[in-house]
Amino acid sequence: MGFFETSLKGRTAVVTGSGRGIGKAIAMGLAKMGANVVLNGSSSPEAVNAVYAELTGMGCPAVVAMGDVRRQEDVKTLCAAAVNSFGSLDILVNNAGVTRDKPLAMMSEGDWDDVIGINLKGAFLCTKTASKYMIKQRWGRIINISSVAGVMGNPGQANYSASKAGLIGLTKTTAKELAPRGVTCNAIAPGLVVSAMTEILPEKVREKYLDSIPLGRLGTPEDVAYAVGFLATDLSGYITGQVIQIDGGLAM
Repeated sequence: MGFFETSLKGRTAVVTGSGRGIGKAIAMGLAKMGANVVLNGSSSPEAVNAVYAELTGMGCPAVVAMGDVRRQEDVKTLCAAAVNSFGSLDILVNNAGVTRDKPLAMMSEGDWDDVIGINLKGAFLCTKTASKYMIKQRWGRIINISSVAGVMGNPGQANYSASKAGLIGLTKTTAKELAPRGVTCNAIAPGLVVSAMTEILPEKVREKYLDSIPLGRLGTPEDVAYAVGFLATDLSGYITGQVIQIDGGLAM
């Protein structure tokens, strides 16, 4: 039996930033496990709608709720879409994120605000809103997609590293506050993951990255999705406030 055959039937998951990459893999994985999935994005409705078409074509229950996670009203609409469509909101995956990479001295205030706003404020607003539903039902899973950049820092990513480190702090505090209500909160910190950006790296740069990873390969979006799938189930009920690094040993 494959891992994604573990059942999440009857559970409803909201996955922010689910139009491509890690977010798409997470949405697909949770759907294959039987969850109802609420897809979200703000900048590329075409990508999100393509994932929706793929899921519904497989017979997986899904809806699209586009919106900006930095806006409280959009977040309320997103969470309400889960309850209105499927009757509950059980799993929240805070995956929406952007980068605006520059050396610190050249980074603009706008570069900082965009990244902190989407990556950190967005997760706060989604957690605040979704947790109200979870507290009432005394069951919930909140999974934040952080990064090894938030654990060890990364040159040229002061804004991104700060947002992902902040997400770890948010994870631990959320876990402590919501534990008495049966709601867990954990973070996943991916390392270098195959993406459109890594695919176009020059071979020498790619080899340098690979040399820094003990397992000798880049991660895949599915590597992250597997861990999210586990954390979304009853099997993870005694795990909360943790940061799981999925990085091939990069940051150990």
